Order: sequence, then C-alpha cells, then structure tokens
Amino acid sequence: MARVAYTENDVNLVARMMRAEAEGEGQLGMLMVGNVIVNRLVANCLDFRDLRSIYDVIFQIQGGNYSFEAVQKGNVFYNRARGVEKRLAKRVLDSWREHPSRFALWYFNPYAPCPPTWYGQPFTGQYKLHCFYEPAADTCEGVYMG
Repeated sequence: MARVAYTENDVNLVARMMRAEAEGEGQLGMLMVGNVIVNRLVANCLDFRDLRSIYDVIFQIQGGNYSFEAVQKGNVFYNRARGVEKRLAKRVLDSWREHPSRFALWYFNPYAPCPPTWYGQPFTGQYKLHCFYEPAADTCEGVYMG
C-alpha cells in the first residue's frame, strides 16, 4: 500500500519538484527531496497542518512565499517531468524512505556547514549539499507514523 493516495498528476508534480530542487545531487538526492514532500503531507503538524494533497504541499504558501524555492523562482520546476523522475516519484509516493530524509520535514542548502538546528528543529544529516531536519517527536508524531 502506498504511503499516500496519489494521482498521475501528483507523480508529475513530485517528479518536477525533485528535479528542480535536487537534479545536481543525483537520483538519491532527488529521492530525499521527494521524501520530504511526502512527509509534509502525512505529518499534519506544525507548519504542515491540514495539507490534504500533493498539490497543497507543493504550492503551500508560508510567510507570503511558496514553501519551495523552485516554485518561487520557476526555474526547472515548470519543465515537464522526464521518465526517470517519474519513476523516482512513484518510489517515494509508494514507500521509499531513507536517512537523513526518513522523517525530515525541511531541507536546505546553506552554502556552508549545516547548522545543528534550523528554526529549532534538529539536524538529522546531510546528503551532498542539502541539510535535512526533522521535528522533535513530541511536536509532530504524524511524520513518524506515516
């Protein structure tokens, strides 16, 4: 059974986002970005309460801007998804989870060493240029169950 219900449009959205945010970090980097997207959908806590679809996650606005830089700036996000990204997106939507993104709700590229916390959330690890952060268990149980 898939981690979340999804449509072919959802696969395309996740694939485009993974490519736009992490194409330079290879397939594993793209999978980790996709995992954060799915985690935000299943978490239902903190900044990600009441998100009901992949579309809601991708186009969420926080602080007056889209949550994902690729949506804000457009860049590769508005290109069509390629076959490889679609296959990776389906893996993430179905079941794929791996450290350091396994329970992560946030990632970013600091262009410097990863800080030990980001907005009070603990650092879980780094893959190439992206730093990953997950919520404390007592603040967001949903991400650890989904």
